[in-house]
Amino acid sequence: MRSDNVTKGVERAPNRSLLYALGYSKEEIERPLIGVVCSYNEIVPGHMNLDKIADAVKTGIEMAGGTAVMFPAIAVCDGIAMGHIGMKYSLVTRDLIADSTESMAIAHQFDGLVMIPNCDKNVPGLLMAAARVNVPTIFCSGGPMLAGRLNDGRRTCLSHMFEAVGAYKAGKLDDAGVEEYEQNACPTCGSCSGMYTANSMNCLTEGLGMALRGNGTIPGVYSARLRLAKHTGMQIMELVKKNIRPRDIMTEQAFHNAETLDMALGCSTNSMLHLPAIAHECGIELSFDMANEISEKTPNLCHLAPAGNTYMEDLDRAGGVYAVMTELCKKDLLDTSVMTCTGKTMKENLEGVVNRDPELIRPIENPYSPYGGIAVLKGSLAPEGCVVKQSAVAEEMMVHQGPARVFDSEEDAIAAIYEGKIVAGDVVVIRYEGPKGGPGMREMLNPTSAIAGMGLDKDVALITDGRFSGATRGASIGHVCPEAAQGGPIAFVEEGDQIAIDIPNKTIELLVDEETLAARKAAWVCPEPKVKTGYLARYAKLVTDSSRGAVLE
Repeated sequence: MRSDNVTKGVERAPNRSLLYALGYSKEEIERPLIGVVCSYNEIVPGHMNLDKIADAVKTGIEMAGGTAVMFPAIAVCDGIAMGHIGMKYSLVTRDLIADSTESMAIAHQFDGLVMIPNCDKNVPGLLMAAARVNVPTIFCSGGPMLAGRLNDGRRTCLSHMFEAVGAYKAGKLDDAGVEEYEQNACPTCGSCSGMYTANSMNCLTEGLGMALRGNGTIPGVYSARLRLAKHTGMQIMELVKKNIRPRDIMTEQAFHNAETLDMALGCSTNSMLHLPAIAHECGIELSFDMANEISEKTPNLCHLAPAGNTYMEDLDRAGGVYAVMTELCKKDLLDTSVMTCTGKTMKENLEGVVNRDPELIRPIENPYSPYGGIAVLKGSLAPEGCVVKQSAVAEEMMVHQGPARVFDSEEDAIAAIYEGKIVAGDVVVIRYEGPKGGPGMREMLNPTSAIAGMGLDKDVALITDGRFSGATRGASIGHVCPEAAQGGPIAFVEEGDQIAIDIPNKTIELLVDEETLAARKAAWVCPEPKVKTGYLARYAKLVTDSSRGAVLE
């Protein structure tokens, strides 16, 4: 066993003495040592129940003959970090999580790992670590939050809460209305209840084959989540016995499956950052162009919030991720020969699975649209690409042309929106918010929610080299590459320039002649870095652009 490097032979007597200091018995030390990477903390609602999940995982490990050893991973709550400097620290934690987990796993020579994440950067960070360490690994997340209910019985969620602020600023909602949303939008523990980034990534762990059925959809408050955790703990012992490792599971075909599932579910645009970053750790390169190729042949089957009025608990009731994959298999859109953490192929896992709610998970013959939930646009404004969640864009905004309203920070843009300076037809451009320029590539849920809350989501587009929350809806186009801090064309946009967006044809054009653009480029001077010290400054020096997953090199 890998842990023999710590536990076997007279030379390792000092190592064993330290394990005895922890209270482990001789019998426990002689069993496989399984690291349980638990992201529990008291600031993230999606993580407040992970201590219970970890206890259940440890029970499963011990039932199956292993010794469970827990250690922590950090996590940021994007909602709490939103709208201030804290959001600069969100994406960057993905790499801290991967680095620290790699360090702990290799330093202590665990035979296997169970990852217990839940929220946005925590899931991809631990998947990146799993690929690096490449010992038998399985995931068991904390589960989604239940949807809230307003006083009149309507269901609600966090994206409605953010939009309520926009409605308040527009005079459409009073203080009592805001308070009602505030008290009801997030009623339980769990990752926020729509198909936002956390739930997108938890669903994709099933699509990649790294988690058991139900990991993405069983609500965090259900006892079925604890049973799933126990089975996960038992299953890691099977993976250790058979030496099935993450890179045996996360193959190129598995990533294509995950992108296909992504398109069918209508996942967060952040998946276009995280899947390439995870694949990079596996030695696989996923390109922006591949996303469009997959999208063109993959129907969009689900419209969960923010695209629609259904939630993760509804998807779970309908059969969950496996039911969606079963629909995709009807047109051979998945490679079902891939190995999974069950020790079986995807084909074996899907035997007998049915779609229990064809209204919620559309049959593949009757999709919401014949193409996937995400599109990559290219053109003179974004030569290397940008990303939009087309399944959450109103039909009126699929093709749009309007004058640029240019802001060099999120704060400036949100102030203009709240002051009523943005009008129908405008194209809001927020730049110097990319991985390097931010630094940290902040999510822009506040401005997009303000636009939606004011009733302008069918009239105004927003473009940024930053990114969006999975809770964003409307013509919100992010990940513009190259970013402004790299001297990309978005840096040369001026107030009033016409921008043309054509989502069906995958184009985004800055309608300024080449001579004028060349003159602007020659006169451009990159602004001073916004952050010059600490982790963010180091991150800005190392990070690649978003088309490559914003990985560090």
